[in-house]
Amino acid sequence: MTIESSQPAIEISTLQAEFLGALQTLGGSAGNGKLQQLLAWDDACYESIKAELMLQGQIQAGRGRGGSITLTESQGAAIASPPASQTVTPIEPQPTGRQNLSAFIWSVADLLRGDYKQSDYGKIILPFTVLRRLDCVLAPTKAAVLEEKALRESQGLAPEPFLLRKAGQNFCNVSPLDLKQLLGDTDNIGENLRAYIRGFTSAVRDIFDSFEFHLQIDRLEKAGLLYMVTERFTQIDLHPDTVSNAEMGLVFEELIRKFAELSNETAGEHFTPREVIRLMVNLLFIEDDAALTQAGIVRSLYDPTAGTGGMLSVAEEHLTDLNPTARLVLSGQELNPESYAICKADMLIKGQDIQNICFGNTLSDDKLPDSKYDYMLSNPPFGVEWKKIQKEVQREAEQLGYSGRFGPGLPRVSDGSLLFLLHLISKMRPVSEGGSRLGIVLNGSPLFTGGAGSGESEIRRYVLENDLVEAIIALPTDMFYNTGISTYIWILSNRKPEIRKGKVQLIDASGFWQKMRKSLGSKRKELSEEHIAEITKLFGNFEVAERDGKPVSKIFRNEDFGYRTITVERPQRDEAEKIVLATRGKAKGQPIADASLRDTENVPLTEDVETYFQREVLPHVPDAWIDPEKTKVGYEIPFNRHFYVFTPPRPLEEIDAELQQVTDRILTMLGGLSH
Repeated sequence: MTIESSQPAIEISTLQAEFLGALQTLGGSAGNGKLQQLLAWDDACYESIKAELMLQGQIQAGRGRGGSITLTESQGAAIASPPASQTVTPIEPQPTGRQNLSAFIWSVADLLRGDYKQSDYGKIILPFTVLRRLDCVLAPTKAAVLEEKALRESQGLAPEPFLLRKAGQNFCNVSPLDLKQLLGDTDNIGENLRAYIRGFTSAVRDIFDSFEFHLQIDRLEKAGLLYMVTERFTQIDLHPDTVSNAEMGLVFEELIRKFAELSNETAGEHFTPREVIRLMVNLLFIEDDAALTQAGIVRSLYDPTAGTGGMLSVAEEHLTDLNPTARLVLSGQELNPESYAICKADMLIKGQDIQNICFGNTLSDDKLPDSKYDYMLSNPPFGVEWKKIQKEVQREAEQLGYSGRFGPGLPRVSDGSLLFLLHLISKMRPVSEGGSRLGIVLNGSPLFTGGAGSGESEIRRYVLENDLVEAIIALPTDMFYNTGISTYIWILSNRKPEIRKGKVQLIDASGFWQKMRKSLGSKRKELSEEHIAEITKLFGNFEVAERDGKPVSKIFRNEDFGYRTITVERPQRDEAEKIVLATRGKAKGQPIADASLRDTENVPLTEDVETYFQREVLPHVPDAWIDPEKTKVGYEIPFNRHFYVFTPPRPLEEIDAELQQVTDRILTMLGGLSH
């Protein structure tokens, strides 16, 4: 199947609904600039949808001098924005649908403009959304929880287990306040809000601590905005009867995406493009569809670089779509406090056990040291040095060896990507317990950096000789927010299907992309659903394949990537060109090697060393020999070399003709100037 590198058609009706929903969110009337910013569309898309809606009579030009639009009377009279001195109240009823509701919530940014930078909006909107969701979830049981607390404390018992049972959740709040009650005491709203947050169970308080929400409360108070922002959120109904866990998860992810796009200079560190995650999840689950259709099945998934939780969320969505009765237990660890807070909040909103979401550096302080998982996903930072944690990592490697995580070897300090690969491998379930499969995104250097005997080569040797690598997929450039470099998805498993045993599949998907409507940082390309489906099919078919006459899938044996580095010695010679012999020791009577003439050769593992030496070396240097004590085994995966297609140069006559045309044009132009 051939896939064009162009934008697929999007249903106009969907975009029109999104346009109208966003306009309603802004009060029914808005300037073009503000509305376009909220939608995050490019000029062409915005103008075309606006024109369609004007032709249909659903919107009309406003009266603002800067260019504005308003809903027509047929869509409900345009709602004028209240004066700045009054409290801003959202339109009732609140919009439905993921994008409309997230836009509705994000419209709180109208209050923040001027006092906050755009890239800081999420620091207010995300924790307040979590707070309002928890507030709504606990509302029906609030009175019962407070009564239970008084009862158990009067009995001298620790109340929390009883309170959780009353709340029907794995969290609760023991403050007599809620968000709406806070509005009744305007003068003390900051103090009361802090007290309300302290009333949550410790795992929930940790989320707001990681958001540094207390600092934002202070900042909102100083700006005179805390009351208005709190009131705006009390007008949003986020009770599960109104917005289900699944819907709330999607809304929260949409808010995370908006926040990531506004702060895209660092988004790539904590936010993996959603279509890349969908592809990885497809590749992870494709061979397990039979098992994942069993009723009530439970599986575990782990991400050691969880970021804002995108990989965990998409994996859960995929499994739920495949098998609504299945349950995926999610675990992860994240180093960035804000990303950790977002991830933990997202898991809480979706009903996951947030005890499995941990904070800290995975490599130096594994918070889940004894856990093993069915599936794992990771997008570790590219090319980031690990000097800060070098002592801890080296200590574990030396003291625990293969009993720990880093027995196979340590990469150079300038790039810790392969440390995350080893960490994931250490989390694999034993084959006797069902085994594991994992996917990790790496840049190009782990494929080939480091010669035989180096840490990188030894890690590649370990994964290939233990038959763990199923496939490596090359992605297009410009796929990630903070880098345009080439990236690769590695799929590993200790329970390969029989057909894959002893083999590795390389897939060149670098040509599978479409241009984005709007670039986000370094991200200019994206995978369409058709691209994801085709790459998944190439992986699933496990066969050699071409696309547009060029190879896109190849199958290799594990040993095809191995080689021996042999050291070729040549003898010292005296002034008379006679070979100098050793006069003592074990080497007595044998030629002394001349270090200045020493050379190395890489001999494929699939070829006999002596045969190679006789054919490639001795015809050129007959006095050479191999020093067997210096022979090292190395592994590299020269991905691009395997997919290189030679393109012959054009005929000289054709090139000469073009040059002559250019020369003639230049002469004509010069002739014109002389007149």
